Amino acid sequence: NTQPGLPLPDTPSIVVLPFVNLSGDPTQEYFSDGVTEEITATLSRVAGLFVIARTSAFSYKGKAVKVQDISREMGVRYVLEGSVQKADGQVRIIAQLIDATTGKHLWSERYDRPLQNIFALQDEIRQQITLALQVRLTPEEPGRVQSPSITNLDAYDVYLRGREAFWRALYKNDPMTPARQLFEQAIALDPQYAEAYAYIGGTYLFDWFFDPGRNQGQSLKKAVAMGQRAITLNETLPLPHAILATVYVWNKQHEQALVEARRAVTLDPNFADGYFHLGTVLYFAGLADESIEAHEQAIRLDPKHPDLYLLHLAVSYRIAGRYQEALAFGKQFAARHPDYLPGHVHLALCYGDLDQRKDARAEGAEILRLNPAFNLTVFERLWPMKDPAIMERSLAALRKAGLK
Repeated sequence: NTQPGLPLPDTPSIVVLPFVNLSGDPTQEYFSDGVTEEITATLSRVAGLFVIARTSAFSYKGKAVKVQDISREMGVRYVLEGSVQKADGQVRIIAQLIDATTGKHLWSERYDRPLQNIFALQDEIRQQITLALQVRLTPEEPGRVQSPSITNLDAYDVYLRGREAFWRALYKNDPMTPARQLFEQAIALDPQYAEAYAYIGGTYLFDWFFDPGRNQGQSLKKAVAMGQRAITLNETLPLPHAILATVYVWNKQHEQALVEARRAVTLDPNFADGYFHLGTVLYFAGLADESIEAHEQAIRLDPKHPDLYLLHLAVSYRIAGRYQEALAFGKQFAARHPDYLPGHVHLALCYGDLDQRKDARAEGAEILRLNPAFNLTVFERLWPMKDPAIMERSLAALRKAGLK
């Protein structure tokens, strides 16, 4: 394969491949996936590491791929792989760290522990990896990077099932209700379960995102309540800060949104979705160049990222006046998602700004095909652009697209 690879970062870089479920029971897949995610999360919060996001890592699930190819595609030097076996209250984890540029095994270990020690075990694996890669923690990191100290294993089990349902719903654009119900079960078993509250907030945020008219904004209010509850229980969780940032910006509370978005990526310097949310907040705040940087970092951390990353990067380019890139990424997104309204709004804005009226009107027609009730009064009320000059320029562009 002669395709050029992504350049290696300056810091030690790693992807955690999905650990193989060796239980002999396919229904235990959620558990091996959960262990993979927890180890990824603890590594991700170490500022001295560059850690590839879950989305990209799980694209290799169940596939036989050479580590050298993974290194090139992800732009990382190291690969962590392993297996999980859970039975009769015991768990066995085998983990091995590989220098993917050479194929050399740097470290491997087999752990046999009681299931109740799963969190300490995940921390131990993280410590072994940072030691092997000679990465030192900063003074504030030890408390931040540790796995959650959950005492109720039943709650943890239901929570992992909820996460599996969450990711399945997200990538298939299915309802979030089954995932939310599992997280609610976890909280019923352990009312102090901060991570479960955070993910419930996430389910409400995605409900709103894919159907903004649902419940007259009740989903956003519930997302805030769940995010705030999670932070009250554990301020060091990055996800609820990212959720609150998104809600605040759509409520036009730009300064609060920036504080929360920056907090999320401070707590987890490898949080691809965190940089995505930060980039979105920044372009609504009118900080286009910073927004481009944040979105490019999200894409670098998650090379096989969700397509939505492309659209938001395109919006950042438009705000910055870089129309060639704004159109290129916008067209790429619209070709993959022809019925996603914001993609056509973005293209209409670009063509309107450039006074390319024929193309602008074609996009305006697509907007009205997808939403016959679309109008500029509602757009101006809902679109949370802080700078009045950018808002006025946008409304002028949409008028050129034939919208009223």
